[in-house]
Amino acid sequence: MSHAEGKSKLFEHEDVRMARGQRSGLQIVVARHSTILGPALGGCRVWGYESDAAALEDALRLSAGMTAKNALAGLPLGGGKAVIRLEPRQVLDQEQRIAAFSDLGDLVESFGGSYITAGDVGTTPYDMAVVATRTRHVVGLREEGGGLGDPGAYTARGVLSAIDATLQRLGLPGRSGRRFTVVGLGQVGGRIARELSSSGGKVTVGDIAPAKRTLADEIGANWADPAIAHRIPTDIFVPAGVGGMLTDTVITELDARAVVGPANNQLAQPDLDRLLANRGILYAPDYLVNAGGVIYLGAPDRGTIETRIDSIGDTVAEIFDRAVTAADQIVEERINASVA
Repeated sequence: MSHAEGKSKLFEHEDVRMARGQRSGLQIVVARHSTILGPALGGCRVWGYESDAAALEDALRLSAGMTAKNALAGLPLGGGKAVIRLEPRQVLDQEQRIAAFSDLGDLVESFGGSYITAGDVGTTPYDMAVVATRTRHVVGLREEGGGLGDPGAYTARGVLSAIDATLQRLGLPGRSGRRFTVVGLGQVGGRIARELSSSGGKVTVGDIAPAKRTLADEIGANWADPAIAHRIPTDIFVPAGVGGMLTDTVITELDARAVVGPANNQLAQPDLDRLLANRGILYAPDYLVNAGGVIYLGAPDRGTIETRIDSIGDTVAEIFDRAVTAADQIVEERINASVA
């Protein structure tokens, strides 16, 4: 099964497999978007979807984003993604999680190494350890088990590099005294908020979980309802939750000079980057900004990881130099160079 993601054949999916887990009974999707640069690497998302079709659509979009992310990061890897579909508000107990990730491992193994999975929203290194009992094509295992562990700190580092480059472009060098709004306080968003606050930034945070308000109190940040946080005047808006946050309504109401954040698929529709541009709001593409984690997991030279991650800001600056559509142009250039 293939799915066209654009006009170029470079952006058609190579293989998409859907299976009902024999142990868990859950619908699992693995979308392998591209292996032109190397085996497809991308994590597994566990999320509540209204339908199987919605889970499939998310896997397709996320896997295409991984191709772009890995290409921009200069990694010898293609893009893919896995999704385990839950019902909305469904929560798995320990036995169900083991069943679900065992099923995922079997589906990953069926790709014969052309798709490598990892953690994503709704997963832990312990879940990846279960996957590893069924396939060796998994990264992000627990450090105590010889794996690389949670890449969240490296994702956050890359986002901060992108934020610094964006501040420079705005004529606001340095974080001290600058305004930041971080929406979504998970492993990555929470780290970013802490770093921005400790650097002297004026930080506003929000999350759908009220318990996250304790982080705001801890770091001296203002708290905002995430439904209206985008209306608060800020220099940089940081989407750090799930995708689709930037709808046409949100962008129209957005009171920010730039958007730089780690959330995947931030734009509710791909063409909404034009609306941001029309409003004069700088937009750093999510699949570049959040590449620090995949660089940590996939870089062939372990000694260059931090240098690669810190260079995300340089690529952001290059994209700003080359206009709004430059990110897609760079992706295609790098893939074409590999094919040639």
